Amino acid sequence: MTYQHTLRETLAFEGVGLHTGAAVRARLVPQEANHGIRFSLDGAESFPATSDYVVETRRATVLGHGSRTVSTVEHVLSALFALGIDNALVEVTGPEMPVLDGSAGVYADAIAACGLVEQPSLRPRFTVAAPAVFADGDAIVVVTPADDFRVRYAVDFAPPVGAQFFDAAIDAETFRNEIAQARTFGYLHEVEALLAAGLARGGSLDNALVFAPDGPLTPLRWQNEVVRHKTLDLIGDFALLGAWPQFEVIAIKSGHRLHAKAVAGLRAATAERTRAGVVG
Repeated sequence: MTYQHTLRETLAFEGVGLHTGAAVRARLVPQEANHGIRFSLDGAESFPATSDYVVETRRATVLGHGSRTVSTVEHVLSALFALGIDNALVEVTGPEMPVLDGSAGVYADAIAACGLVEQPSLRPRFTVAAPAVFADGDAIVVVTPADDFRVRYAVDFAPPVGAQFFDAAIDAETFRNEIAQARTFGYLHEVEALLAAGLARGGSLDNALVFAPDGPLTPLRWQNEVVRHKTLDLIGDFALLGAWPQFEVIAIKSGHRLHAKAVAGLRAATAERTRAGVVG
């Protein structure tokens, strides 16, 4: 898309938070051009959805402003970003975004059904001048210059998931057809540990893909649904650049923490280049 877009009308969602189990509500409210995507938590002053406000990355991306935080923002950001919404206010009541069915599909379908309004300002794009590499243990994210936003993602989890790969140029159609419906996932043996850590209290087979030793407890939507969900998460995390990525991402075994590190590093490098008067 060349120009910015917002939603045609306000969208409302409610449900439980995946990790807290709390009843939560969210509204996606149209905004004027150049507003960007911003969050307002429990009626407080809004703040921009950028990496500057990431406060936690354990099992989900958590944004915070003042004393308030909101968890599991990656799914709604992924849907907004991939479907071309540049300007929206995400109003949240509660500590998390609603998990819905564990994917971004409900958000994406609602945005597509609502429709977009084109706005008279160019869509900001984030480019890179040279390849950049970010690492966290054996996890790697490589960002390289490209004409479009593309993600190549490889994972290697313990059985029965195993090694999976996904590769796609990211646009609205590809996102809705190939990525949005992929669900968050975990292993059956992890449930007790997550609960003890205060996580996954809202999780169920209705909103998560759970793997027992001999396979998933519910039917897969794709044989490589896990890596598709990881791609979904990456798109949402990279939305925190605050502009549409015009580059390719190669991700190997990465997660929210490394995504946050990469996005913060890219933003810092661009800021430094701007201060130095470097263009392009």
